[in-house]
Amino acid sequence: MRQRFSLVRLLASTSLVAVMAMGLGGCTAMSKLSDVTGSVGPRTEAAPTDPVRAVEVYGERYRANPKDADAALGYGQALRANGQRAQAAAVLEQATIANPGNKALLAQYGRALADNGNFQQAFDVLSKAHSPDNPDWRLLSVQGTALDQMGRHDEARSYYASALRIAPGDPGVLSNLGLSYMLSKDLPKAEEALRQAYASPRASTRVRQNLGLVVGLQGRFAEAETIVKADLPPDQAAANVAYLKEMLSRSDAPRGAPKRTPVASLSQPD
Repeated sequence: MRQRFSLVRLLASTSLVAVMAMGLGGCTAMSKLSDVTGSVGPRTEAAPTDPVRAVEVYGERYRANPKDADAALGYGQALRANGQRAQAAAVLEQATIANPGNKALLAQYGRALADNGNFQQAFDVLSKAHSPDNPDWRLLSVQGTALDQMGRHDEARSYYASALRIAPGDPGVLSNLGLSYMLSKDLPKAEEALRQAYASPRASTRVRQNLGLVVGLQGRFAEAETIVKADLPPDQAAANVAYLKEMLSRSDAPRGAPKRTPVASLSQPD
């Protein structure tokens, strides 16, 4: 039976993509606590950069006033960054009920739903977080990943195309587009999009790994290995190669289009 792509973790900003906190098999990182629609948290002090500390700080503020939108937003983001995805979704759901129409909360709640695999609900919530007359390219990209996870690849690509019209050349969106083609087994188009992403000075390790994976799936393992370890310290290069081998081993046919699709990382821009 064909194995569908799953998100290793939908975190990751375009530069992460660092924050890549999620990177294909990457570890969790804490991006600055800011949302696509505005900054959150205290106005006079910097947000904690450590995920655990951020959960403590924002959790205390949230418990003091659960209806405070900024406190809930900061707490939800901190929980997501710390891998507490179910709790993040629960907090943000209650916050959207207490603050109806708050687009920043809706955006973060939609992301949390996507983290938890509730893709249709995530898509619907994100549709309320921006509008056709004032679209947010980051949310368009996240909506595209949700559609891809539901197998609606053509629709997903229309969302990526809309995002790229607003943010031309964004490596995170291009990476998602490439993986969308990979999901539908169009590996040449997947490679084309990922090479565009990789050429960006803002491309992350996630983009590098995704490109290497797509190249490897076409039977060009030596080239794929060169891509994933280029310009990296020996330990990180070795880890990337090990990851590549693991992903390719999940395919029943390592020298061509696999019967089972390996896991890869879609990007959820912050």
